[in-house]
Amino acid sequence: MADKQLYDYQNNEEVALFVLVKGAEVRVAKNGKKFIAFTFQDTSGSITGKFWDASDADIELYQAGEIVFLSGKRELYQGKPQIKIHKLRLATPDENEHVADYLPKAPVSASTLLEELNQAIFEITNANWNRVVRWIMARHQEEFLEYPAAKTNHHAFKGGLAYHTITMLHLAKAACDEYPEIKRPLLYAGVILHDIGKTVELTGPVATQYTVAGNLLGHIVIVDEEIVRACIALKIDAASEDMLLLRHVILAHHGLREYGSPVEPELIEAEVLHQLDNLDASMQMMTTTLRHTEPGGFSERIFGMNNRNFYQPKEE
Repeated sequence: MADKQLYDYQNNEEVALFVLVKGAEVRVAKNGKKFIAFTFQDTSGSITGKFWDASDADIELYQAGEIVFLSGKRELYQGKPQIKIHKLRLATPDENEHVADYLPKAPVSASTLLEELNQAIFEITNANWNRVVRWIMARHQEEFLEYPAAKTNHHAFKGGLAYHTITMLHLAKAACDEYPEIKRPLLYAGVILHDIGKTVELTGPVATQYTVAGNLLGHIVIVDEEIVRACIALKIDAASEDMLLLRHVILAHHGLREYGSPVEPELIEAEVLHQLDNLDASMQMMTTTLRHTEPGGFSERIFGMNNRNFYQPKEE
């Protein structure tokens, strides 16, 4: 892969490099002709670009997951960077490096994340919660360490799901140390399981899409079903208070019904989990965007934060 990457180019600079097609959505322009709305990606991040007047052959050729050589110009459109495409071609077999070389990834190794995860599970002292967490994690550990936490918004990179979970465990530990009223085992179990359904909801780290189950059910329902399966396998009453508490903490973690929660938080641990989830997701979106923002300027608008932009203070 070339030394220069997507975010090494400045606005109005000509672009020429190999990139991964993260997304390729076919749309119809006002003139009735088809175009492809691309999302290009390398380890520096993602930038969109439109391929106008796309033929059926183009649509068949340029699919998500392909590596292409992109020639164009970086521009700003409505405050966001995009690539004005001049030319596009598939990489030849000799040029086609491994797809993983183009994927942003968690800044911490999978082995380190797994070690921290196992330590947190050890601290879940409630036997039922501990057994359920271990049973579910054993079924999904490989995907948990590889998958992103979202398609586009936060932690949308290889290993993002595990990294998001471990970062939340760090925050959960601090919250429990500060507020002894919080049931540490319940909060830890909720943090570990709250997004594990994304291993079924999403397709994986390359050209991430929603699965059929992801679209029809969503990760919150999926993980609740997994808890019930675990209870059946382990001969635990899924309607016992222990399990109702754990299931509620996870079912309520989006906070409000309009944000996808089947129920709203009615336990301290449920509210804390919701707040920690929002905090970590927001911090990741802000820091990622500000990383590409010049000092003294405002970032591009962040869709996942109500399209707000953020100021990057001038360096001292």
